[in-house]
Amino acid sequence: MSQPLIVRGAPQEYEINQHAWQLLPAHLNKRKLAKLLILHGDASWRAVQQYFPDVSDFAATFCYYGGQCTDVAADHFAGIAQEKQAEAIIAVGGGKVADLAKLTAFRLHLPIIILPTLAATCAAYTPLSVVYNEEGVMLRYDIFHKATDLVLIDPEIILHSPYELMVAGIGDTLAKWYEADAVISQLTVKAIEIQVAEFAAKKCRDLLLAESRSALQAMKNKTLNQAFIDVVETNILLAGMVGGFGDEYGRTSGAHSIHDALTELPQSHHLLHGNKVAYGILVQLMIEGKTEEIHRLLPFYRELQLPASLEEMGLNLTEAEFQTVGARAAEPNENIHFMKQTITSEVVVAAMKQLERLKA
Repeated sequence: MSQPLIVRGAPQEYEINQHAWQLLPAHLNKRKLAKLLILHGDASWRAVQQYFPDVSDFAATFCYYGGQCTDVAADHFAGIAQEKQAEAIIAVGGGKVADLAKLTAFRLHLPIIILPTLAATCAAYTPLSVVYNEEGVMLRYDIFHKATDLVLIDPEIILHSPYELMVAGIGDTLAKWYEADAVISQLTVKAIEIQVAEFAAKKCRDLLLAESRSALQAMKNKTLNQAFIDVVETNILLAGMVGGFGDEYGRTSGAHSIHDALTELPQSHHLLHGNKVAYGILVQLMIEGKTEEIHRLLPFYRELQLPASLEEMGLNLTEAEFQTVGARAAEPNENIHFMKQTITSEVVVAAMKQLERLKA
């Protein structure tokens, strides 16, 4: 593998502490930003609106983002931003609203500020957007030349986010090590940037395996502890560092290609991103012949209730659907080909079927 390496290491400013959102007006004034387009979720906005700072001194337009990051949605909100003469775009919510806000801001060359309500992905940290079509099929991810301007994280807000989304975030972030290792382990010489990515990826795995239980217990108890804060930062900051420093050597390989392929199935669209990625980790490991590692992970999956099979995701695929998923995963532009194995549709389907037969 010989890919160009561009470091996009971090947002311009990142802060995590209780009441961090209340610092937003000061940050806006410091940047001399007065006109704002604020994109937010639906249920998440109802849950966190009371924590959102007073922006009555600014010309703020609030919009529900619509539920998906698509080119059509980005064009729509770009039009609203231009009409309102917005000077910045602010995202309040999870990964899809963050991705849509970034995509919209990039098209207009506007600053982007993100206040995450979840720790389900690293979207708040990374200068890229995952773009879907109107039917919910993943199309591509766009990488931007400019980092997010500001990320403000209040762990108390995330503590009260849906438990299942934190679990999915752990599944998504766990993939950072397995996907990066599949690529980086092929290198005979590792640039310093790649060493940083490898360190962050390994730290993701080790910290999640060690601290997820305590962090999730904190969510159940609605009481902050250090493990919870560590897992939040692992899912957002550490996970973002892997691709931020490793670029294509650290972003995705097998597990996310499996996720992307599953989006071809309409019956998978209700499943959480991180759960599909967690399943994809095991398919990737099966392709690599690492069944011992699968067995090492299965108790962790069982404890957190991450899906370890299609059956556990409620997916009963026909042979034609297996072929659809296999063909999509093995498309020439998919990052699964960064793995050292020769990947074909048949290889993917065989690994998926082997995983279904695997007994814990």
